Amino acid sequence: MALMVNPQPFSRDVDRLFDAFFGGGEQQSRRWVPAIDLVEGEDHFVLKADLPGLAEDDVNIEVQDGMLTISGERKAEHESRERGWYRVERAFGSFSRSLTLPDGVDPDAISARFERGVLEVRIPKPEERKPRRVQIHAGADANGGTPAVEGSATETK
Repeated sequence: MALMVNPQPFSRDVDRLFDAFFGGGEQQSRRWVPAIDLVEGEDHFVLKADLPGLAEDDVNIEVQDGMLTISGERKAEHESRERGWYRVERAFGSFSRSLTLPDGVDPDAISARFERGVLEVRIPKPEERKPRRVQIHAGADANGGTPAVEGSATETK
């Protein structure tokens, strides 16, 4: 006894299975936004961004007007096939993520490294702005010498 399979209904079933699993028959365009974590340490912040498939040259980090911006582009990898299934689900394109830095962060002290598709940016915390006590010198000017202007006052009735 031979088992006969009609290729047309089977093909439609496979189409429905793929559509149900992958979310629709039409190709959906997706905007790529890399995932980012920001963690606070004792004396610094650590920003980590998942950038799979990118190299160091594909990523740009800028600090301007108190804003840190990470940008780059993941290029599309298209291949054509004459037979079989062809589906593109990985998102690609340009991205840009920005965050406002705390006041007083030194942009020159920010460092970054890129390893195995993960970008790590270390942002040192600004030094606390402590009030500075000004010493008052009695009977002398601020430099410790004699007063610059001398005078006297008398009371009149």
